[in-house]
This record gives sequence, C-alpha cells and structure tokens, in this order.
Amino acid sequence: MLDIKYIRANPESVAAALASRGMIAPITEFLCYDEERRALMGESEALKSQRNSASKAIGILRQQGKEATEQMEAVRLMGDSISALDEKIKMLDEKQTTMIMGWPNLPHESTPLGTSEADNLEVARVGVVSEFSYQPKNHWELGESLGLIDVERAGKVSGTRFSFMVGLGARLERAVLNYMLDLHASRGYTEVLPPYLVNSASMLGTGQLPKFADDMFHIENSDYYLIPTAEVPVTNMYRDEILAPNTLPLAYCAYSACFRAEAGAAGKDNRGLIRQHQFNKVELVKFVEPEHSMEELDRVVKDAAAVLEGLGLPYRVLALCTGDMGFCAAKTFDLEVWLPGANCYREISSCSNFLDFQARRANIRYRQDAKAKPVFLHTLNGSGLAIGRTVAAILENYQQADGTVNVPAVLQPYMGVDKIK
Repeated sequence: MLDIKYIRANPESVAAALASRGMIAPITEFLCYDEERRALMGESEALKSQRNSASKAIGILRQQGKEATEQMEAVRLMGDSISALDEKIKMLDEKQTTMIMGWPNLPHESTPLGTSEADNLEVARVGVVSEFSYQPKNHWELGESLGLIDVERAGKVSGTRFSFMVGLGARLERAVLNYMLDLHASRGYTEVLPPYLVNSASMLGTGQLPKFADDMFHIENSDYYLIPTAEVPVTNMYRDEILAPNTLPLAYCAYSACFRAEAGAAGKDNRGLIRQHQFNKVELVKFVEPEHSMEELDRVVKDAAAVLEGLGLPYRVLALCTGDMGFCAAKTFDLEVWLPGANCYREISSCSNFLDFQARRANIRYRQDAKAKPVFLHTLNGSGLAIGRTVAAILENYQQADGTVNVPAVLQPYMGVDKIK
C-alpha cells in the first residue's frame, strides 16, 4: 500500500509513476476524499473536546447540587453529531482504502521504463548454451519416454495443468528441493516449512487480494485460501508486529507447494511443467532495514543464481521494466534459464524489492533502537527456485543422444544415480 502522506505531498509524481505502470489512477478523487475526511475528523475532534469540557461542567454542577438537564441534553446532541461524523469518516476511509488497495507500488528510480516484456533490460548472461548434434527434445517428451512424468493419468485424477512425477522423476524433484534448501541454509537463510492455507488478511498483506482474487484458489464457505507462493505465509509471520532493535535483517527460505488458478493464462504452456495449477517451489524472503534493501535485492538475485550455477544451467538476468513488474514490486530482476527443447530462455525466478509496500499492508514495523518510534521495514522475495521448471531445465540441458539424461554432479548424492535411463 502506498503512503497516503506521500500521495498528498506529491500527487503529480505519484500519478506519473503509476501511469508508467499502465494505470491511470484517480488521484484527484482520492485527494478529495482525503481532504473531506480530514475536515470531518477536525470537526469530530473539536466536538469531542467540547463534550469533554461540558461533561466536566455537568459534574461540577451536580457536586454543587444544581440542575444540569439542559447541559446533559446538549452533551447528548453532541454525541449524536459525533456519531454521524464518525460514520461519514468511516465511509470515506473505506472508499480511500478500496481505492488505494488497487494501486500498484511505485517503481524504484532505477527501474527501466517500458510497457511490456519487450522493454525489459538484459543485464547479464551466464553459462554456455550447449550445442546438440540432433534436435533436442522438450522436457515433457523426455519425461514421458523415461517414465518420469505422467500427465495423462494426472488429467484423469485432477484435470489439465497437473502431473504425476513418477520413479526417478519424483526422486529428481526431491533431490532438487533438498539441494536448494541445503544451499540456501549454507548462505544464511533460516528454513521454514509454512502452512499451505492462509486467511484473507494474509492475502491482503502481501497484495494478492483484492486485485488478484480470480487467480487464487479459495476454500468455499471459509476464510481459507491455498497459497500461490510461500511468500504469503512467510511474510505474514510478522503481520501486525513491531520487531525489536538489532533484529534485522531476517532471511528465510521456505519450500511449499504452490496453487494458482492461472485465470489469465488460457492457452499458455499447456504442456509440461512450466505452468501448472499445483507446483513446488523454494522461496526466499527477507525483512530488512530500508537503507539496505537495494543491496539485499542484489544478494537475493545472487542466491537464486547460485542454484543455477551449481546445477550448471545457462541463464540470463533481466531488469524488468515498469510495465512488466508484479503488482507489489518496486524493482524486479528475473532469472531466465535456457531450455534447448524450446530454444529459448524461460523465467525460473523473479526477485523483487517491495520497499515498504507490503509492510504497510501487513503493518510490519521495527525499532531502530529501544526508544525509537516504530517505522515500516522493507520486504523482499525471490524464487530460489521454481522446482518444476528446474527439473524441466535439467532434463532438456542434460539430455543425451541415446535418450538418457545425465544427473548434475551436485544432485548425484541426493539421487543415488548419475544417469536417468
């Protein structure tokens, strides 16, 4: 959520920043609500002060044994007026909140301007793209031929965009998962195994609600949602809390299954492991002091990239433009892994700095010292990595001419084999 004081002081720059993200925000209407609300609050506070003074005077009159009927009626009328004002203030609060909750974060000054993914800026390319003497297969072809992935039976059991991982396919997912968690733990992250069901307050805190309700799986007749990413429960661990001095930074890595309706993805990536309703992921989440958040973003990117480098997978890093960033992000770097079967790079991690946007929504603050006033901290997160997409990249990059797949060296201790046959 944006800082109302900042909007009030910088309406033109806020409007321009939101426009760079493709949103024409009704700033003038918002400020009219804000001005009316503040005026009504002034009236309410003045009446409350008058009522307090009148109540004290009534007390004195009663102590003196004097009649105070008229004064008591005046106090009652003041109370009615205050209630009416407070009701109007509440209504304006709700209008403002509804409006501002639909506004994305303002982009950081270093974020490239642009309207779509075509305007994203490539900042690095790492690793050597393998050349094949034959036409490399897609990961779903390899998965089916090696008995690793069963989409047909998953379709019977669940529907489209689901898969069974079978035998060495299931073991490969588990190996990738354990490798990621062990690697991130060695780099200073505390491992968390979060709940997969969260309440609406948690979804609101990290920005999934209200704007993206159609992309979520909601449990009917309940306040539960299936998580789209471990970012939601892990970030909300500290919702409505004030962290003590010298607590930050906090760094967590969390494995979870993720559930997404993919309402806006009809016709995209229908085959394979790239875009599913249920998938596994390791997420990196950080809570940091504002002055260090951009350098912490660089660290998150390096930590996610360390997985790809350990696995020997070629990748590139993109700085996303203003028009292609996620709703909560102020600055985002995407890591895209090379998929030879598809002959392109595909996103495997998105690392973002949200500044204080999520912290305001979730009311997460900290004290710089014991006597300091609480202030909002900054939150960051990044995929470290999406496990299904990592498996897809391993299958495609390590495939052999005879149809087998070599197992990356770092995964062999987890797998117990060096080749998938």
